[in-house]
Amino acid sequence: MSISAADHRTDNVGRAIFLTLITIGVFGVQDAMSKTLMQTYSPFQITMMRYWGFAIFALVLVMRQAPLRQALSSKVPLLQVIRGSLLIIEIWCFARALQTVPLGELQAISLVYPLLVTLFAIPILGEKVGVFRFVAVAVGFAGALIIVRPGGLPLDWGVFFAILSSTLYSIYIVITRKVSQYDSATTSMAYNGLMGLLLSSAVGVFFWQNMAWGDVLILCAIVVTTCLGHGLMVFALSMAPASTVQPFNYFSLPWAIVLSAVIFHEWIDPISLVGAGVIVAAGLVVMARERMRKVEIKDDPLLPGRE
Repeated sequence: MSISAADHRTDNVGRAIFLTLITIGVFGVQDAMSKTLMQTYSPFQITMMRYWGFAIFALVLVMRQAPLRQALSSKVPLLQVIRGSLLIIEIWCFARALQTVPLGELQAISLVYPLLVTLFAIPILGEKVGVFRFVAVAVGFAGALIIVRPGGLPLDWGVFFAILSSTLYSIYIVITRKVSQYDSATTSMAYNGLMGLLLSSAVGVFFWQNMAWGDVLILCAIVVTTCLGHGLMVFALSMAPASTVQPFNYFSLPWAIVLSAVIFHEWIDPISLVGAGVIVAAGLVVMARERMRKVEIKDDPLLPGRE
């Protein structure tokens, strides 16, 4: 059985886009709350506690579709384990980047992932990429270089982890496409939940630090927004294909800039904003080109959006 919404979907594009925008808003608030906590606590601890909530959400959703043992029956179990492990490592990297990189710049760097997907799809999926898309990818990377130019975003470990996060996330997406040829979305979600729960807990317990009650409440809100965000995305994908709603994920950039300014009083500089615009434009061109070539992307209720 599969939770993929594409099987019995009646397209309602307007509602799907609206839910996608709400989802992005929820994830943006979640990132802001996470950034606040990570000024005091280890990213490994916060990620672990977030994943407890997400794993419960994912596994309950899975077991509504099929028994857990059946859901874990994969034709490519090694790929599923690698995929689930990549996701939690990517989340660790993103959390580490949250500590020092302003939300606006971090979101701009994160948005290079569709361009990286284009590149990684060549060796992993055997896709053929023409000159047009290669140029768009190169332009997008130029936009990233504008952001981290000399005198721009300070080059520290946070920037390194932001770039690594986008790289790992793009590989995760490509492998998700690969495993979708063999397994249902139910199986993929089950492996995501279990692998993330096991790995985040195995590492996070070594970074445990007692939390103030106010911070516990913020963490509870993060868990709620995690589950809410993914629930909304599942509903969105039940109403329209992922390829239709995906371009609206770029709303995350202006939303991150607003949150960064209002909550942390961190303003993105005009030149970095130009670089961010270049990345967005290149990403939209790549998406449009893929759609024109009718590249089929199977709906995944965990894409897009980080846990």
